[in-house]
This record gives sequence, structure tokens and C-alpha cells, in this order.
Amino acid sequence: MEGDQDTVRRILTELGDTWAVVGLSSNRRRAAYGVAEVLQRFGKRIVPVHPEAETVHGEQGYASLADIPFEVDVVDVFVRSDLAGEVADEAAAIGAEAVWFQLGVIDEAAYERTRAAGLEMVMDRCPAIEIPRLGPVRG
Repeated sequence: MEGDQDTVRRILTELGDTWAVVGLSSNRRRAAYGVAEVLQRFGKRIVPVHPEAETVHGEQGYASLADIPFEVDVVDVFVRSDLAGEVADEAAAIGAEAVWFQLGVIDEAAYERTRAAGLEMVMDRCPAIEIPRLGPVRG
């Protein structure tokens, strides 16, 4: 796991509340669906990012990060590890403050590039597990 507890806390409580969830679709069986629901419960605005650009949990979806017409604070990545580095690079390009690779999503080179670009980064962890551990979170 990459990303110490201070980084986890900073991303979840200080960096802003707009989270682009890459890989989020209306498929209720996918982990992204449930995680996005938890993020919403804790006051985060979720932005679905999926090629089909579906509306999920009442939020308009977009086909790519570049298509989102407003600022995104955190990019939460639910894609295979071999695709995650490209998403991290796109997150830096759109001016996101942090990238969060979900459980099982690991790309050490992307982690190093993202940190070198000045973004906060967490890898191989889940915000739906971490956020309840923090106690009350501003929303």
C-alpha cells in the first residue's frame, strides 16, 4: 500500500469534495458503484467517468476526465493496473489535486510520476473503507 495515513486523511478531509470516479457505471455489481455511494453519504460530489457517460447516483457522467467542464479535486481510479497510469497522467493534466488507486490497482511508476507532478497519491486502498475510520468529515 502506498500513501501513509496522513495522506489518506488529507485527501479525504482537506483537498475538496469533487471526486471523479473513473470506471463508475450504473452496474450495481461493480465495486465502483458501492464506493461512490459511500463517498456521497460522506458529503462528496461524485462524477462518473466511463465511456458510456451514464448518469449514476443522480450525477451526470462523462466519457473522460477531459470532458468534465468543472474542477475535480480527486480522481478515484477503478481500472486495471495496466491502464491506471494513463488515468493518473490525465488527472495531473486536468489539474486534480490527488489521485486514488483502488484496492488491487498498483502502478509504482505512475505513483512516482504523480507525486513528482505535485499531486497527493494513494494506491491500493479504498476510500469507502478509510473514510468511516476518520470520524466526522466535513461535507
